[in-house]
Amino acid sequence: MKKDAGASGRGREPVRVKKSRGRTASSRQWLQRQLNDPYVAAARQKGYRSRAAFKLIELDSKYHFLKKGAKVLDLGAAPGGWSQVAAERGATVVAADVLEMEPVAGVTFLKADLTDPDVPARLKAELDGPADVVMTDMAAPTTGHRATDHIRTIALVEIALDVALDVLKPGGAFVGKVFQGGATGELLARMKQHFREVRHVKPPASRAESVELYVVALGFKN
Repeated sequence: MKKDAGASGRGREPVRVKKSRGRTASSRQWLQRQLNDPYVAAARQKGYRSRAAFKLIELDSKYHFLKKGAKVLDLGAAPGGWSQVAAERGATVVAADVLEMEPVAGVTFLKADLTDPDVPARLKAELDGPADVVMTDMAAPTTGHRATDHIRTIALVEIALDVALDVLKPGGAFVGKVFQGGATGELLARMKQHFREVRHVKPPASRAESVELYVVALGFKN
């Protein structure tokens, strides 16, 4: 993301949120952070559904896995920011989530539970063939206990990886969210077994105080 004045937050006074009887200290801090976040402002300006769209943009700018004409699966896609980016870059996108998602131009949405054994076949049918990229920004609701949050999010990544191993074509890519500490030993070993290159990355759009990381696996072997 270009670090101009509008993106970096320079050149404007920080917004201060006043105390209110109906607002807790934590909600006031969250609102103040949102109002002062340059990525939130840029997402509104560009019509992205979430600031997370810039995380995918930055990951793709580094690893170039979103190619024009690629078939892309976006798992746990709601609200749709990652699907928007992939579609803008010329990919054929199938998005899946257990939640409803407002339509995205150029994106086919499938309401589905990824633990359903029939889902991979349904996704391949929607794509009309194997996928070039499987990506997920899923994370379990946080509990405030870092180890628990990490385990719960890793479980979601494992489910997404299972789908990826079923639907990816040779040479394909997998991108998923993990928390600080990265992919666990067993999960990382699986990825290294099936992919030529596996990297942990913290894109600039990921807040400095956030414990999230992303794993990028390139060059699917089978």
